[in-house]
Amino acid sequence: MNWIAVMLGGGIGACMRYGLSLIPYGVRFPIGTFLANVCGAFLIGLFTGIASVRTVNPNTMLFLKTGMCGGFTTFSTFSSENVQMIKQGHSVSACNYMGISLVMCLFGVVLGETAGKRLA
Repeated sequence: MNWIAVMLGGGIGACMRYGLSLIPYGVRFPIGTFLANVCGAFLIGLFTGIASVRTVNPNTMLFLKTGMCGGFTTFSTFSSENVQMIKQGHSVSACNYMGISLVMCLFGVVLGETAGKRLA
């Protein structure tokens, strides 16, 4: 059952991520990946916060955190985009992207966890 929960959640998360990639942002900054990672960080914090206050089925947590958030967020694309930015001579932009992503994702987890505890 654990494998099925992860597989189903991962499929949903991957479809959510693909949906973000279809939105025309009109900027050179990789906003789709940034949004997926920050939103995913918030969601994983939210689910963790709820589970810290209420009893949640372990399969539900596997579905939500490992599956859906894992399929939605994308560290490999983030890494590839940074390498491409550096190769194109945009090292400062790449460093900014890395720093902003790290700070915002950490903030997203903390904010999500706080919200989850309050909602539960």
